[in-house]
Amino acid sequence: MHRRQAPVGGDVGGDREAPAGERDRGRGHPPRPGARVTWGSEPRVVALGGGHGLAASLSALRRLTGDLTAVVTVADNGGSSGRLREEFGVLPPGDLRMALAALCGDDRWGQTWAKVLQHRFTSEGEMDGHAVGNLLIVALWELLDDHVAGLDWVGGLLGARGRVLPMAITPLDITASVSFGADVRVVRGQVEVARTAGKVLDVELDPLDPKACPEAVRAIADADWVVLGPGSWYSSVIPHVLVPEQREALTTTSAKVLVNLNLVAQPGETEGYTPEDHLAVLHRHAPDLRVDVVLADRRSVPDEAALRSACEELGASLVMSDVARDDVADQHDSEKLSRAYAAILGAN
Repeated sequence: MHRRQAPVGGDVGGDREAPAGERDRGRGHPPRPGARVTWGSEPRVVALGGGHGLAASLSALRRLTGDLTAVVTVADNGGSSGRLREEFGVLPPGDLRMALAALCGDDRWGQTWAKVLQHRFTSEGEMDGHAVGNLLIVALWELLDDHVAGLDWVGGLLGARGRVLPMAITPLDITASVSFGADVRVVRGQVEVARTAGKVLDVELDPLDPKACPEAVRAIADADWVVLGPGSWYSSVIPHVLVPEQREALTTTSAKVLVNLNLVAQPGETEGYTPEDHLAVLHRHAPDLRVDVVLADRRSVPDEAALRSACEELGASLVMSDVARDDVADQHDSEKLSRAYAAILGAN
């Protein structure tokens, strides 16, 4: 990551009043979102994924707990994120931005900042397509020379109910072995994998052993629950079990693991997949991962018996619930999903 004359001590505001909670811990360190108050018996939850799927999950989980950590896939190579990644050598900020916006409160402050964060410029120049949140995140990364500290500052500004962390702290790419009939080719790039017209056979990271985010590893180790999915299965979900240090944390944590299945198969990436096919892919890439609960939408399961059998083979219980929006079948309803999460977390 390029560094542009970061202020001494990481103080991005010069001579300013420290945010509430910071003064007790020293200058230069913002209050960690989600840790500024004691939440008592609320569960410690870590949610893993990327893009719209993770955002939907976070919108639901923030209603249940303040001890919430999002661990976000950072392999995006398209759009605003790809351009900033190429120009500045930073992690792609887009999915991190979406996660932060999803953790904003429902009050006027939270919703206003969520809209600002997600706003994209429209122009005929170089700023076209850039999201305000992406630029804000990259600016703080340059000032602080620290990915985690920069994200914590954005979360503090937003009043985010939870913390957002990258899956890895070094840039990486996704590569996939893709079958095009009798021809098997390697496809490189998250965007290219997600849009492939072939059948994805497996995915890898490049490099194979990217450096995990230490704070994410600790959060997984300390969690009560880990939620994996929903999201683009090969390009947003599976990568989380391919980072060696993070995979070790996932397989050794005492937390219960909940897999939230997608509502529909994704054109190109998982076209034609059944819910049980998604579980099989996860198990193939992480056979040592223990799964305790699988959550599926009733209307998205064509064969409940087959899915229940697949869950039993993993040692997991199946929870069927209505979690899809009534008007858009391929999107989760945050309130319905929140109720489903509450029932699962409260019953276990």
